[in-house]
Amino acid sequence: MPQPKKKLDVLVKLALGVLCTSFALIWGGMFLSRPDRSIPPYSIGSQESETVAIHVPGWTSDPEIETLIERFRKVGRETHDFGKMKVRPTTPDDPAGRYRHLTIYIFTHDSWAEPDILHTYVAGEDRALHDAFENAVRGFYRLEENEEEGRIGPILKGADTAATAAYSRVLFKGSITKTVSGPEAP
Repeated sequence: MPQPKKKLDVLVKLALGVLCTSFALIWGGMFLSRPDRSIPPYSIGSQESETVAIHVPGWTSDPEIETLIERFRKVGRETHDFGKMKVRPTTPDDPAGRYRHLTIYIFTHDSWAEPDILHTYVAGEDRALHDAFENAVRGFYRLEENEEEGRIGPILKGADTAATAAYSRVLFKGSITKTVSGPEAP
């Protein structure tokens, strides 16, 4: 004669409920805090005053870097608040805004984003390092009050030509009209 099935103990039911609820909460938290997948992953390697060196993974393509530069452009035009993009204020004591001047260099090799390298580049102490730094750049964004520039590829001296367009090109350059909302609004 088959024996009747035993019912689960109250403690076992409670433990299973806690386990399932924990997994649901963890999954929900991970889903809600997931990173923005529309731009490539990046990290701020170093920042010196108004100059920021960013590192992206080595496999990041030019179109992905262009998407990141366009995101910086969007922030520069809409809010002028790059804090959400992990950039510390570049002009913190300026009553006209915390990000009036900003230059971002994007690299795929993390050593170019190191604080010592950025400091030497900004100080202009080593001409060879200065040239190598600008040749290693994969993307560039600059904001000077109401002027902005974005480009893919190394920083080249002189005019852009058809020969340089294969590996370096200007995405945008010119003045912007800032539509401010949020903490920077007067």
